[in-house]
Amino acid sequence: MALGKLQKVLISDSLDPCCREILQAGGLRVQEKPGLSKEELLREIRDCDGLIVRSATKVTADVLEVAERLQVVGRAGTGVDNVDVEAATRKGVLVMNTPTGNSLSAAELTCGMILCLARQIPQAAASMKEGKWDRKKYMGMELNGKTLGVLGLGRIGREVATRMQAFGMKTVGYDPIITPEISATFGVEQLPLEQIWPRCDFITVHTPLLPSTTGLLNDSTFAKCRRGVQVVNCARGGIVDEGALLRALRSGQCGGAALDVFTQATNGGMGLCWQEPPKDRDLVNHPNVICCPHLGASTREAQSRCGKEIAMQIVDMATGKGLTGVVNGQALSKAFAPQTKPWIALARALGTVLRTVGKQAHGSVQVCTLGTPLQEAGSYLAPSVAAGMLAGGAQKEVTLVNALLLAQETGLKVTTTHSDLAPEPNGSAGLLQVSLQGTPHRLAGTVQGSTPMLREINGATFKQPAPLAGPVLIYRAKASETSTLPVLVGLLGKVGVQLQSYHSSSTMAGEQWSVVGLSASLSDLSELKPRVTEAFQLHL
Repeated sequence: MALGKLQKVLISDSLDPCCREILQAGGLRVQEKPGLSKEELLREIRDCDGLIVRSATKVTADVLEVAERLQVVGRAGTGVDNVDVEAATRKGVLVMNTPTGNSLSAAELTCGMILCLARQIPQAAASMKEGKWDRKKYMGMELNGKTLGVLGLGRIGREVATRMQAFGMKTVGYDPIITPEISATFGVEQLPLEQIWPRCDFITVHTPLLPSTTGLLNDSTFAKCRRGVQVVNCARGGIVDEGALLRALRSGQCGGAALDVFTQATNGGMGLCWQEPPKDRDLVNHPNVICCPHLGASTREAQSRCGKEIAMQIVDMATGKGLTGVVNGQALSKAFAPQTKPWIALARALGTVLRTVGKQAHGSVQVCTLGTPLQEAGSYLAPSVAAGMLAGGAQKEVTLVNALLLAQETGLKVTTTHSDLAPEPNGSAGLLQVSLQGTPHRLAGTVQGSTPMLREINGATFKQPAPLAGPVLIYRAKASETSTLPVLVGLLGKVGVQLQSYHSSSTMAGEQWSVVGLSASLSDLSELKPRVTEAFQLHL
């Protein structure tokens, strides 16, 4: 997969027209075919470089398998439950979403649900349409002074909290990532879950669906709640155990529920998938339940925003401008920054050289960054080294998206360390070291301008660093063997290949390493091999 080479994008769900227009203005060919069957999708995706979906299209492992050119799946929305992210990662396909696109719409729907629960507005409206006038039946409650528990304090959770504070509600919450200091800035007191259950009049959930959040509200937690608690789920089906919710409603432990999403079911083809509309109607038909058909993002503004954002993200990727909204392969986000591109190229080159010198692509590889400029670089240089180690192996294609996953599967463990100590007194660029643990094989390199440079190989240093770009011949020979370079020059002359650079290392155990930059690779090294200990060619 070559980044920045996107040409054709398939839009397989209904999206705002601005999505297609932005993609076309960015120079991409667009096929817009919403409502495809599984068989039709399998046919259409074969020659596409990009795929944009909402929630209807299921991007399963078998879809990814036939999509030989696919580089990116763009989800116009927040959740990626309908995309098999693990299968995409394994294949090296980038998955991106638009995490902010529908936040306001989802938050506003949640607030509307809370108001409807408090005043039973949908039930009263339905009663009126039936010709009834039941004022006493629909006695409600004020929100002022009530306590709202917000589980998940990300973009949507905090928007809900700040809006409901305007109604005089006290907001408490829980989030394992957001710190109490940060949540305090938007008026939410963080508490342990065990303290939240008995304190809240209303509970709303805004977490992703993870093993740790599946069934977050269950028989046990409902039993700890204040009797008559009102529950809202506009996030993901499955966070609230629907069986437990129905039992709590029937017993009166839960006074009412508002649901925009419904339970997911296990699917052998792709982990979790939506079960919408819900097949079991007992919960939907309960008189104290308010239901919507997954309307969280169903506003004109959200759809326009999500379509616009995902199109712009894919155009930015295609043009090499940058990556945003990345769900997997965060290392790729750094690959577009001008200052990090040469370091990523260096890491991959060092990985390739290390695999060739060490004659193995398994074991433990230590990646060490030196110098303050590389303080945060390990996160994207480690996948780059792994990609270099695995390149040319049994894997069909190794990218920064799938490198660490494939490395783990092939028995290659990559660890990183960092030191702020400058590699040399006046060094400002930084230094990257990679070593194959348990062997003498160790490399070090740096970047000069935009060119990856080799500084050291197995303890032998280069006084003038050697470029690692294009066709490169690397060989080790006895320092006393003076005929090697003349033989090489003669060989190059015979086949019309130009010598573009030549660098030799210091002497170690009577031998020197040489790195030769060529205009093209040599087809035959037989004349050179009698004069060297080892030699190999790479295209970096």
